[in-house]
Parts: sequence; structure tokens; C-alpha cells
Amino acid sequence: MNSPSTESPLLHVVLYQPDIPQNTGNIGRTCVAVGAKLWLVRPLGFRLDERHLRRAGMDYWPRLDWEAVDSWSELERRLEGRRFWLIEECGRRMVWEAAFEPGDVLVFGSETQGLPPSLLARFHSHILKLPMRPDVRSLNLASTATAAIYETVRQFGGLPSSSA
Repeated sequence: MNSPSTESPLLHVVLYQPDIPQNTGNIGRTCVAVGAKLWLVRPLGFRLDERHLRRAGMDYWPRLDWEAVDSWSELERRLEGRRFWLIEECGRRMVWEAAFEPGDVLVFGSETQGLPPSLLARFHSHILKLPMRPDVRSLNLASTATAAIYETVRQFGGLPSSSA
């Protein structure tokens, strides 16, 4: 775990049991770029040792505010009181139809399994999706996460320290 920032993160990004370290690396890079905290819910499909992190291209990992937790219940306990948004292809609303607030939690499922039915049922009114043509089975996890993360940043009016 990286040393927690003294500032509250703009956003919390959760990867539920991710399988592919390169996707996690790309999403981590996006989190660094926007000031989001990355949460990884075990089990992971890869190890979090230095060799595997380097291989995934995560040389900026020391600047990332992140934690790995052992279970969904631990994550919920740690993020109690925050709004959870699940990003999944079965969502009925597009990500831009949600009204995001700083401190919200974006949750993404694993590359091979998605999110479990129990979570989808529990958070059914907070499941969002990105548009896709019907002949496309799914989008890459890192691409999906980046699109959703930047939609939240757009709604916030950009980054607090952004000059753009």
C-alpha cells in the first residue's frame, strides 16, 4: 500500500478481482493523473511484487494512492457512507446520466467474470454503462475505466489544480 495522501481523493476506483496486470497498471496511471485512489479487491489474477509491477509498466506506482483489501465487505467498511456506482455492460443508464459527486466510488469487475450477480442485484439502481454496438461483446477494462473516470472529472469541472 502506498502512503495515503493527506488530501481526500477526488474519486475512489475499485477493481473487483482484476485478472490482467497491464489493465490494472493503465487504470492506476489514470488514477494518478486525476488524483483518484485505487482499491484492489482480492483475489487478484497477478502478484503485487516489484517484478510484476515493472512488467506491467507501472514505474509511477510509488505516486499512486492505492490499497488492496481481502474482501468486498472490508472495502464497504472502509468506504462506508460513500455512493457506489457499478460500471457494467448490463447497466440501463449511460455513465453521463449519473450525477457524480467528489468522493464517489466507481466499481469495475474482473476482465473474465465481471461483477458478481449479488453486487449487481444490490446496487441495481447504480449500474452504469458505456455505449456499444450490439455486435461488440465488451470493452477493454482499462478503456472502460478511463472513460468513466474522465466523465466524473468532466462533471466536477476538471481537476482542482488543472490549468486546462
